[in-house]
Amino acid sequence: MKHYLKTLENTVRNHWDLKALCDYGGDSFTYGDIAQNIEQFRLFFSAVGINKGDKIAICARNSARWAMTFWGINANERVAVPLLADFHPDNVSTLTNHSDSLILFTDDDIWAKLKPEDMPNLKAAINVKDASVLWCSDKSVANAWEQRCNAFNNRYPDGMPPEQVDYPGDNFDDLAIINYTSGTTGNPKGVMLTYGAMSDTDDFANTHFPNHPGETIVSMLPMAHMYGLAIEFIHPNVDGVTVYFLGRTPSPTTLLKAMQEVKPYMVITVPLVMEKVYANSIKPALEKRKKLFIIPGMKRIVYSIARKTIMKVFGGQVQCFIMGGAALNPEAEQCFKKMKLPYTVGYGMTEACPLLGYEWWKKFVPGSCGKPVHEVRIDSEDPQHKAGEIQARGRNLTIGYYKNPEATAAAFTQDGWFRTGDLGVMDKEGNIFIRGRIKSMILSSSGQNIYPEEVEAVLANCEHVDECLVVDRDNKIVALVYCDLPKDMDEDTKAALPATIRAQANKSLPAYSKITKVEMLDEPFQKTPKMSIKRFLYK
Repeated sequence: MKHYLKTLENTVRNHWDLKALCDYGGDSFTYGDIAQNIEQFRLFFSAVGINKGDKIAICARNSARWAMTFWGINANERVAVPLLADFHPDNVSTLTNHSDSLILFTDDDIWAKLKPEDMPNLKAAINVKDASVLWCSDKSVANAWEQRCNAFNNRYPDGMPPEQVDYPGDNFDDLAIINYTSGTTGNPKGVMLTYGAMSDTDDFANTHFPNHPGETIVSMLPMAHMYGLAIEFIHPNVDGVTVYFLGRTPSPTTLLKAMQEVKPYMVITVPLVMEKVYANSIKPALEKRKKLFIIPGMKRIVYSIARKTIMKVFGGQVQCFIMGGAALNPEAEQCFKKMKLPYTVGYGMTEACPLLGYEWWKKFVPGSCGKPVHEVRIDSEDPQHKAGEIQARGRNLTIGYYKNPEATAAAFTQDGWFRTGDLGVMDKEGNIFIRGRIKSMILSSSGQNIYPEEVEAVLANCEHVDECLVVDRDNKIVALVYCDLPKDMDEDTKAALPATIRAQANKSLPAYSKITKVEMLDEPFQKTPKMSIKRFLYK
């Protein structure tokens, strides 16, 4: 297994002037710029006594400079602590302090809401956007940061030659990243991931979705989430792929404009994005041409045209759409399969850096989330038919939770398997099928296991339903539904919607999981960074 930093080293040496990191419509940096930035960070750390293994937090919005900051930390063997820019200020302070971070790289508007006294270990806060010092506890730290470019120029008066680039490759077991799974102020869970775990993920990716120098990719996922960090940034970037950052969550128009201009070799996304493409573009277009399906061979032609249209919309160079973070709506998935769209749905979590299941689109089985990346077992007496907890082993897995031995102990079985908390089955070919979360499973009064996700998949296909969630109230299945209704819908139709949706969904549900009541919400559900609903907020 090759160390991903050694891969980066090779890419930097051989593609010095190639664009590496770009803000869409903004600044760009070459691999040579990355190398010089990493060296400037090294000189700064040495000057102020920030040593190997010390923690450095990043809480800022996606940008090329965010990525440059990460490489400056990570390639110098300081531990990167990415924090979501959307975390509440109190949670940013709590996690910065809990992680023992000495420097916080952030945005000025985020810093304005924080209090230095809540982070006693902090030496300085630095603006990611313009590298200005926002705050420091010691002027010598601010001075060293501001003089890092001069220190670099003094060390390399004729410029840094590519052949002097040398990144560590013997630290597989060392801590590289602490990634917090939430912004909770209660008992924080900082997932500890090693350089070996990151290298394992990069090694798997190179085997299963390889890329080449000069190709491009659009980054739309949060960099502080392992899915976006590992698959949309680190893996492609170390291999010479130019990463374009969209910054804030883009509008559909901006996203598709970027796709057509950047022409990515791959699209890394969440099901919600592709489901909206299906609902807003593909489904209406197919409905208009449904009458043509009676003509022999016309259905295949219509689906083929739809495929070509979607591929063109995304730039025309996409080899595969990789979706993760949640299940894909079955109706959309059936359509994608008929279109022969090159898509696959993976399975992972922060603790697996992040891959647990994956299969290339040509071999992908609809409804599954791929085959095990390493070892996966189902804790069930009949793993093919009776759902049990999905458990995993592999080099890519976390070594535990930072300063949280209780959570670490609870996360592993006595024989060393990681407990995912997910329920699933696995067929004889090794395809994994997720049934839901253990915590969200509903046990009916008749003793039947009800998986909310399966009921929600049916609800999602009901007319007007945009988002939905199923909860258990006194052994009754209640559906919470959000609908973005047309402005011209009459009041009687609106009033009848709960009953209409309930009746439509129950036609496709078995008796034990039929919906008792539908409640309409006035606004969309609150969501996690990977766009799944924050289930714990709804009862």
